[in-house]
Amino acid sequence: MILLRRPRSPRSGIPLFKFARCYAHHTVKAETDALGMPLRPTWSIKELLSSYPKPTLASSTLTRIHELSALIPPGEGTKDHEKLKQELEELVRLVEAVKLVNTEGVVFQHWGPELGNGAEPDLEVGVTSSDVPCGSQLLVHAQKTVDGFYVVDADRRR
Repeated sequence: MILLRRPRSPRSGIPLFKFARCYAHHTVKAETDALGMPLRPTWSIKELLSSYPKPTLASSTLTRIHELSALIPPGEGTKDHEKLKQELEELVRLVEAVKLVNTEGVVFQHWGPELGNGAEPDLEVGVTSSDVPCGSQLLVHAQKTVDGFYVVDADRRR
């Protein structure tokens, strides 16, 4: 048996996925194969999130999200409504947990085409990025615009 620790950053040694109330220094015993690989997962996001309080989402909030998305909400009290509500509550819990991540000492490094790191967008040979329409140039393809914005008519009441 091998004692496993949470993964650490190779540069700083700071535990990865360090949450405010989590397993940053948690050590577990895990059965391993001949190469030292755990036979089963040693931790999970689901397990981590279970230690956070479950948020509640009001039905009116779910309806409002659908209105803003121009979607038809499932009927209140139906299985689809309850399933969607539970899934969104879990997403809210995940977002709240991520917001608690300690980012102190994290250095942001821009990663883009200016660095010549291979992250340049794929373009056809002989085509420069200035030849590719983008932004407000794409509005010419819209059926209807107002003040530089696309307008989408929705068949729903407010």
